[in-house]
Amino acid sequence: MTKGPKSWLLVAAAVVWAVVITAMVLFRGGDVPETAAPSPSPSPSDTPLSAVEVYQTLLPSIVRIETKRDESDHASMTTSAIGTGVIANADGTILTAAHVVAGASSIEVAYTDGSRTPAKVAASDAKKDIATLLPERLPGTLVPATLGGGAQVGDDVVAIGNPLGLTLSTSTGVVSGLNREVAGTEGHIQFDATVNPGSSGGPLVNDRGQVIGIVVSLANPTDAGTFIGIGFAMPIGTAIGDGPAPPL
Repeated sequence: MTKGPKSWLLVAAAVVWAVVITAMVLFRGGDVPETAAPSPSPSPSDTPLSAVEVYQTLLPSIVRIETKRDESDHASMTTSAIGTGVIANADGTILTAAHVVAGASSIEVAYTDGSRTPAKVAASDAKKDIATLLPERLPGTLVPATLGGGAQVGDDVVAIGNPLGLTLSTSTGVVSGLNREVAGTEGHIQFDATVNPGSSGGPLVNDRGQVIGIVVSLANPTDAGTFIGIGFAMPIGTAIGDGPAPPL
C-alpha cells in the first residue's frame, strides 16, 4: 500500500524527534560515544577566550595531587596534603610545584575522568619551586595543556586548582606585576586571581588558553596562610627552560 504525503511527513517528524531525544540524553549525562571525548589542542586560540572557555579548555589537563608524608619524629604517623598539577607533555608528564611533592612517601594523581594512578618525581628544582611527575598510568584520553605565551601587566588570567581541597576550582584576575622576588628567587608573575593552599602547582592561564605560569605561592603578612590578593607563579618559560629546570 502506497503511503500518502502526510504519512511520510509523520515518519520524518518521528525521526527528527528521535534524534533530538538522543542528543538530550547524551548532554544530560548519558553514555558519550568515544568520538565525543576531548582531544589535544596543539595550538593556542586565535581569539580571546572567556573564563568559561578557558576553564573548559584546560579542564582535561588538570590533575589533583594527593601526597602522604611520614613524620620523622613519629614513625607510625603520616600526614596527607593536596596540590595541583597540569599535564604538560604528550607522554603524560605532569608539571607542578616542587613543594607539593617534596618529602612525599607516596604520590597519587587523580585525573578529571575519575581515574587515579601513583606517580613519582622525575625531576625537581627547589629554587624555582618546580617539579615534574611521571604517572604510572595515563587517563583514557590524554590532553596536554598548551604551554607558552608571555605576560604583561593587566593581562586577564585564570587560575585553576584545588584550593583547600575544593576540587577543580577556578578564579579570574589580572597580572598585577612582573619579575617579583619570592623566597630569594626572582622572575615571578604576580597576579590577583584567588589561590589558597591546594592551588600550588596549578596553571595560570591567559585568555588564549595558554599556560603562562605555575602557581607556587601567595603573600600574606600574617600566619594565616590564606589569600589576601597577591599570588605568585613561576613563568612557564623559566619552569621548563634550559639549565637546571626539570625537563619535559
